[in-house]
Amino acid sequence: MIDLRSVAYILGRLLVVFGILMLVPALVDLIFTEDQDAGAYLLSAGVTAGTGGMVVLATRNALGRALDFRSATLLTLGIWLLMPLFGALPFILGAPQLSFTDGYFEAASGVTTTGATVIVGLEGYPVAMNLWRGMLNWTGGLGVAFLAMIFLPVMRIGGMQFFRSEGFDTFGKVLPRASDIARSLFQVYAWLTVAAAACYLAAGMTPLDAAVHAMASISTGGFSASDASFGKYPGAGEYAGALFMILGALPYVRYIELSRGGSPRPIWRDVQVRAFLVWMAVAVMACTLWRKAVAGGEFEDVFRDALFNIVSIFTGTGFFSGSFASWGGFALAVAFAVGFVGGCSGSSTGALSVFRVQIAAAAIGSAIRSIPFPDRLSPIRYGGRSVDMDTINGLILFISAYVVVFGLCTVAVSFTGVDLESSIFAVWASLGNIGYGFGPLVAPTGTFIDFPETAKWALSIAMLTGRLSLLSFLVILLPAFWRN
Repeated sequence: MIDLRSVAYILGRLLVVFGILMLVPALVDLIFTEDQDAGAYLLSAGVTAGTGGMVVLATRNALGRALDFRSATLLTLGIWLLMPLFGALPFILGAPQLSFTDGYFEAASGVTTTGATVIVGLEGYPVAMNLWRGMLNWTGGLGVAFLAMIFLPVMRIGGMQFFRSEGFDTFGKVLPRASDIARSLFQVYAWLTVAAAACYLAAGMTPLDAAVHAMASISTGGFSASDASFGKYPGAGEYAGALFMILGALPYVRYIELSRGGSPRPIWRDVQVRAFLVWMAVAVMACTLWRKAVAGGEFEDVFRDALFNIVSIFTGTGFFSGSFASWGGFALAVAFAVGFVGGCSGSSTGALSVFRVQIAAAAIGSAIRSIPFPDRLSPIRYGGRSVDMDTINGLILFISAYVVVFGLCTVAVSFTGVDLESSIFAVWASLGNIGYGFGPLVAPTGTFIDFPETAKWALSIAMLTGRLSLLSFLVILLPAFWRN
């Protein structure tokens, strides 16, 4: 029998913190907009923190209990299900007074750092609403990075056990070791956010836009305070945005090493980082040269459009600018491919991740080389280390499950009456936590507001499934998981 008290205790404490965070937009609203929407955030904070407080009091005897594999899985699942549920309260009780479906979709998109939205006319809403959207991205991205560094290697999901030798082996003592890592991660994450906000202010953004875009860039979340996203700040703003999206998609373990007095060399020596940057450069230049040859235009404008939007899609952020969404053809195919890859493992990005694609490519290459010589061993190596079959099997299972879930979700969304192109790209954007919309149903508003309610629930599930690294979401459906 699984002891749920330790899981509930941690979830209760997280809800208390989440409720306290809601006081920030309430305070900002009181100061800048004369109590236009503060009441909704105060009520939401009371409900969230009150619920969490009652859970903590009811399970306080579980304090200090260790988490095993099943408890860690349920804790991960509980976090990503409860955060959107309570995070949606301000959207429902206050502006823009969304329905429960739309509110949950918006909050799920925020905390999973997807960046898809159902809100049109962002600049006309209270400051508190846009600030809360940025905060959802920021807290979700921090949670994702923490999950990728601590729980996934322990839970051996999708080949991530390969990274347990990076000095973050927490098996058997998750909480004590995790608290040390969380402190370092938070410091790095916060300083990157401050640096991004300062650069955005220097690029001419308003304080609100700079704060929201900084939180959404470092978390690779993609929520903006403007319907035009970064199109409102062409030029320096786009270059700064591309830089911080890239920084947010790099493995945080390297930043932590750097913050502890290490050399910056391991960042570039990381095989995953080098591949990520090289693949991105190739994709950007391919789209730039193709667009220049087909449609002409100033090279700098074309390059900037390609750079910003490809980086946004590759990192799973979801910002947009310029006319890239209408380029079609070759550029759309490149965007679709890089969206499936995603950023580096150990960051806040989604999709397959560069690490998994690299190992899969190496495994395929090894299989091809062994065809003429079936008796010859061809070991798979990554970063100078041999990759064991346990890691490879987990990785292959993850990729296979990803493709299957992508197909099933696409069919489910299309059955709600959504056209096939919009269905494919909506699931691509949701499952990969990309948020970047394409297709006839998205084009008129740049949002997902016109999707049927049933489709929005399917896409919300896809966001959560993608963010939960797929297998941790599916494993709880197995009867064996619940047995002693």
